[in-house]
Amino acid sequence: MKNFLVSISLGLFALMTTQCTTNNNQVDPFCGEYDTPHNTIPFDKISNKLYEPAFQKGIELQVAEINAIVNQRSIPTFENTIVALEESGSYLNRVASVFFALQGAESDDEMMEISQRIQPLLSEHSNNISLNEQLFERIKYVYDRRAEMDLTSEQMMLVESTYESFASSGANLEGEARDRYRELSNELSNLTLVFSQNALRATNAYSRELTEEELAGLPQSAIDAAAALAASKGKEGYMVDLSFPSYSAFMKYSTRRDLREELYRAYTSRSIGGEFDNLPTLARIAEVRLEIAKLFGCQTFAEYKLKHTMAGTTDAVYNLLNQLLAAYKPVAMEEVAELQKFAAEKEGADFQMQAWDFSYYAEQLKSLKYDLNDEVLRPYFKLDNVIEGVFGLATKLYGLQFTENKEIPTYHKEASAYEVTDANGEYIGVLYTDFFPRPGKRQGAWMTEFKGQWMENDTVDSRPHVTIVMNFTRPTATAPSLLTYGEVETFLHEFGHALHGLLSEVTYNSLSGTNVYRDFVELPSQFNENYLTEKEFLDGFARHYETGETIPAELVEKIIASSQYHAAYACIRQLSFGMLDMAWHTTTALVEDPLAFETAALASTQVLPAVEGTALSPQFSHIFSGGYASGYYSYKWAEVLDADAFAAFKENGIFDQETARSFRENVLSRGGTEKPMELYKRFRGHEPSIDALMSRDGIKK
Repeated sequence: MKNFLVSISLGLFALMTTQCTTNNNQVDPFCGEYDTPHNTIPFDKISNKLYEPAFQKGIELQVAEINAIVNQRSIPTFENTIVALEESGSYLNRVASVFFALQGAESDDEMMEISQRIQPLLSEHSNNISLNEQLFERIKYVYDRRAEMDLTSEQMMLVESTYESFASSGANLEGEARDRYRELSNELSNLTLVFSQNALRATNAYSRELTEEELAGLPQSAIDAAAALAASKGKEGYMVDLSFPSYSAFMKYSTRRDLREELYRAYTSRSIGGEFDNLPTLARIAEVRLEIAKLFGCQTFAEYKLKHTMAGTTDAVYNLLNQLLAAYKPVAMEEVAELQKFAAEKEGADFQMQAWDFSYYAEQLKSLKYDLNDEVLRPYFKLDNVIEGVFGLATKLYGLQFTENKEIPTYHKEASAYEVTDANGEYIGVLYTDFFPRPGKRQGAWMTEFKGQWMENDTVDSRPHVTIVMNFTRPTATAPSLLTYGEVETFLHEFGHALHGLLSEVTYNSLSGTNVYRDFVELPSQFNENYLTEKEFLDGFARHYETGETIPAELVEKIIASSQYHAAYACIRQLSFGMLDMAWHTTTALVEDPLAFETAALASTQVLPAVEGTALSPQFSHIFSGGYASGYYSYKWAEVLDADAFAAFKENGIFDQETARSFRENVLSRGGTEKPMELYKRFRGHEPSIDALMSRDGIKK
């Protein structure tokens, strides 16, 4: 359903002054106008103790707003029902946007405990709205008569999305089924929270001190990072942990196969047994989701979930996954065989490559083939220069300018805030960036909003505040933050999401920015990644951090030449995630052995020997706590779109202004105001096929 707890409404700043104090008569930091640039969140005035009373207050305020909608005697209209609902919950949404964003980026034990207490309250409140019979009657009245109401296309989409979100959240259920849905959705909310917290705590629980001998093979950048990590934990010497920069560098460069195996097993056995065991939790999540689906007459959760996506059906998803599997797996097997041969030539004929060997030998073979590796590229990817390049991409394509404003409060000293303006100097929004790993930050990279975009009173454009959060290589005592190629790619990806939010130009917040179908939301992010193999783009920012020398032409040529290196293996890896997700959400029975279930689900995508006692599912936060249930395929779905979209730029020029204008107007600015395929076809002129993707990856010559 439409998430009433994270969609900031139009009435956000219309709160009564009398409501802007806490129970202790202190100023309520979530209320009213802020004395900050662009009314940004005053993080310095927010403490953990304020969240619970603020959530309670927000629930009470929205209950009053919902009651006002259902108790009015007037005939339901678009304005007095649909728009009134859209505008409800402004205070609660502001509290939730701050709390849940910080729960991912700057959490602690106290916040985790708070979330365990408030999650049931929020779930119950959301159910009380979606299962409010009088409210749904009014929504249905408008929905049934929408064709007669002279609505704009965006208004029509708001009516339909509101009705569909209520219907998919149990509004059409009756009696015992309705009551059971409420119980199950409350339980599911708590289970996903437990899963997320277990995954974070299991990651943070592991670290390993290293002797100098155990640093064998690591480049100086990784050694410096290991020293910095140890120092941050009050230790002398060196340390490796499961944060991605630390883990990936060790797996890629360490010559100590025994330690690579140790670290690999630690990484892939997180939350399997022990204090932070997620196996029973994820099995119950799948069981609850299946029961919810059956309440709606669906055979599987995927069938229930995919109704409001571009794919639409499980058959369509499997058709894409299997089509790509058939095309890419033979090539992936050839890539693995080549790497096995390469490793055996180095280690002996009896050597059998395992999962903990792949990154190490892949990096060596890549270096041999192309004379290229991350350590060669790092000096040209100083973070400050990469920021300049990534922001500069938006300048070249859309005329945007990014100016850091230190007067805007941030939630952590390492986070920065930028004012974003267009080519005419008009204010577009605020972008927060947060680059480095911390104990309170979850793994991965993501974009979210502290405030979306909407039109106030149909005349005032209320602009967005978005944030991108990552876990990049930290600066060391001897060097600034020097990124890997993959980290630059991640930056471009999340920045694409940010642009989707920042460039929104719609009327209603619930349809703005990234509020689109799950299998469309990754198009803007993955589209940006294409530029990293373009010489014209790299020449604009990739400079040696010591000499200032622009990245040499021959190095750019090597990047382009190596861009298809192990593309098939990478595709199969993504397909394995999609297959596992679909397996969990197309099952029709209770899963008693999650590890065996995963092994069977991944059989068709297995290209390396399986490792007993390890699994992805217990850490697979995307599908068990992150909103991608039955939706992980969307990365490949969107990759088909992004390859086809970028082909238009390749045809016309990668910085072609007219093509960029069309992409902005038809994709980035329209949010969820129209069906995604209609928006895409308006930009591209046709529906996409997998041909452009296969050509880009070198699968189709």
